[in-house]
Amino acid sequence: MSTEFIDKLPPLRDVIAKHQLAAKKQLGQNFLLDLNLTSRIARTAGDLSNTTVIEVGPGPGGLTRAILAAGAKKLVAVERDERCIDALNAYLAPAYPDRFTVLFGDALEQDFEALAPAPRRIMSNLPYNIATPLLIGWLKNIQAFEGLTLMFQKEVADRITALPRTKAYGRLSIMSQWLCEVRAEFNIDARAFTPPPKVQSSVVSFIPRPQPLAPASWDAMEKVCATAFGQRRKMLRQSLKSLKLDIEAVGIKETARAEELSVENFAALARQLDEK
Repeated sequence: MSTEFIDKLPPLRDVIAKHQLAAKKQLGQNFLLDLNLTSRIARTAGDLSNTTVIEVGPGPGGLTRAILAAGAKKLVAVERDERCIDALNAYLAPAYPDRFTVLFGDALEQDFEALAPAPRRIMSNLPYNIATPLLIGWLKNIQAFEGLTLMFQKEVADRITALPRTKAYGRLSIMSQWLCEVRAEFNIDARAFTPPPKVQSSVVSFIPRPQPLAPASWDAMEKVCATAFGQRRKMLRQSLKSLKLDIEAVGIKETARAEELSVENFAALARQLDEK
C-alpha cells in the first residue's frame, strides 16, 4: 500500500501539538502514531474498497489515516473527545471530503448498525476501559458486520483466543469463538504508544461464522458460562448446581471443570437450559 498521500498530511505529532491533544487517562487514551503499524493493522482487514468502516476512538487519527489510505469506501469515526473531533475535521475531513465523517458520541451508547450501510466493519484501537463491553455488544449483533479488527490489551486478547484447558479460557473465549473465527494477528509493544500504557497490546480479527459453532440462545450461553466460570475451580456438579441441569445427559462428566469444556459442550448445556 502506498503511503505517499498519507505522508502529505500533517505529521501526527504536529496535529497533537497544534490542537493540544495530550492524552486523557479518564478516556483511556493511548495514541498510536507509527504509521507503519497503523498501516499494518489496516492491511489485516483485507480489501476495504466496498466496505464502510466504523472506528471507535480515533484520537488524532493514526489508524484513521491508514484505513482511508488502504482504500476504505467510507469511514465513520465515533469520538467523545471534542478536541480530537476538531483536529480530525481540520485536517482529515478536507483531505477525504466524501469518505470521512466523525461523530461526537459515547461508543457504549451507539447503534452501530444505524451508523453505516452494509457491508460494514468495526476497526479500532479500543480504549482499554470499555473494550470488553463493546465487544460483547458487537458479538450480540455480529451478523450486522463483515468483521471486526480490534486492538486490546494482550491479556484480553489472550482470553478471546484461548483454548480449553488453559488458564485464560473462559466466558470471553467461548462467546467469541462460538460466533466467530478469531485470529490473533500480532502484538504491539507499549513503547509504540503515546503515552506508553503499562501493558502490551494485541490485534485480533473476528470473522463472523455463517451460523454459530453450535445452536443455542445468547442468553442461555451467557448464563451457563457465567455460572460455570463463577466457580471455575469446582466440578460442574457443584458450579452448575443452581441451574438444575442434567449434565451427564449431554455427554459431559459431572466431575469435569468449566475450563475442560468445548464451545460445543457449553452450547449443549445452554440448549438444555432453554428447554427447561
